[in-house]
Amino acid sequence: MTAAAQPIALEPGSELDGFRVGERVHAGGMADLYAVTGGDAPFPLLMKVPRLGHGEPASNVISWEMEVMLLRALRGPHVPRLVAAGSLERCAHLVMERVEARPLSAWLGRGPVPPEEVAHLGAAVATALHDLHRQDVVHLDVKPSNVLVRPDGGAVLVDLGLGRHAHYPDLLAEEFRHPIGSPPYIAPEQVLGVRSDPRSDVFALGAVLYELATGALPFGAPTSLPGLRKRLWRDPAPPRALVPAVPGWLQEVILRCLEPDAEERYQSAAQVAFDLSHPGDVALTERARRVRRAGLRAVMGRFVRAAGAEPRDGAAPTARLVHAPIVLVAVATVRPDEARFEALREGVRRFAAKAGEVRLACVAVIPPTPDLGTSGEDTASRRRIQHLVLLRHWAGPLRLPPGRVSTHVVEGADAAEALLAYARANQVDHVVIGAPPDAVPPAARASTVALRVAAAAPCTVTLVRPLRR
Repeated sequence: MTAAAQPIALEPGSELDGFRVGERVHAGGMADLYAVTGGDAPFPLLMKVPRLGHGEPASNVISWEMEVMLLRALRGPHVPRLVAAGSLERCAHLVMERVEARPLSAWLGRGPVPPEEVAHLGAAVATALHDLHRQDVVHLDVKPSNVLVRPDGGAVLVDLGLGRHAHYPDLLAEEFRHPIGSPPYIAPEQVLGVRSDPRSDVFALGAVLYELATGALPFGAPTSLPGLRKRLWRDPAPPRALVPAVPGWLQEVILRCLEPDAEERYQSAAQVAFDLSHPGDVALTERARRVRRAGLRAVMGRFVRAAGAEPRDGAAPTARLVHAPIVLVAVATVRPDEARFEALREGVRRFAAKAGEVRLACVAVIPPTPDLGTSGEDTASRRRIQHLVLLRHWAGPLRLPPGRVSTHVVEGADAAEALLAYARANQVDHVVIGAPPDAVPPAARASTVALRVAAAAPCTVTLVRPLRR
């Protein structure tokens, strides 16, 4: 490293590229963070300065270059906004938004976090990860200290220096041949050198959920390559073995995230967020009932498969997400019509046959509780049960596994707005809804639920109608 690349001491009150340096707010292993002022940004700022002095690893400068590259490419509320980046020849640094939030690590150290809070936090992190994956970025260093939780509950992902963008050069992979990531959270395929799979972030999220729910790390903190490789075949102790109060639905989600084989995990972070947001609809398998680790036969089978495993970087994150969509099916149970129900089923069958790991959310909108009455046979709870039964009757002929379909009754005075709010809140990729009936006059069709949803949905919408005979 040349003398020009040596770090410049940043003292409070000094200036660098038009920014006035304040206090050092964090000293990390790879970089230091300073509060700074200046520029035209209407929000507080941080300056991140990588450690590039004598004895520091070369990965520090490559990580800094990657973080600048990714922050320039990413948009949205789940990453800090990049303001400026300095010259490597003078003093490498980047200036970014100082997010007013608490690190997720603040929830640790005081014992297990209540399940409902774990679900809320986990859903926020999964939502943030899905936003990155939809922009073809994999974080690859998800851990509690790299997640900030805003006062409104939203999550922000920081320290992107180990990440990868599917359409940019992977500088870290070009330079290093050993696993890159934080040992307690790194995914099995990362141990093998794969750095393109968004399901690696799903695995790390599972490790974070495990730590929140139990207060322990699922795989400890290995310091050697043999220690890291064990997770290719060895599963962790089930959360309920450590904390019996962990509910089955939460253990199901955690252990599915932590499957050694990526094909057996959730196929998208959005699906994790969906299950954590709807714990009552989580399909429970034997994972939920486990009280001990897998037996010797299962472990030996994984060991044999892992022995012959070779690293294979695959498709970009967005290409994978196409095969794991969340599909909202709007079922008009308020006005049941078997011909329209069957047309809707047929449309969903065709879509599910092409989409792979599709997750169906069958949604019915009913009037709000005050409009339903609260006494006699027509109580709000009875009406809700009636519509759930109708939804399950509609979904039954699809013959999908329980984990692939769920039913939801939503209250709303405006059915279109209720469906749109559900789609936005649950990161829905596709809406399937019945087209306006032929009896609706052409002049009135624009105001129908179906066409209002089609006009304003944040995703693709398919309108389905019965065949005209």
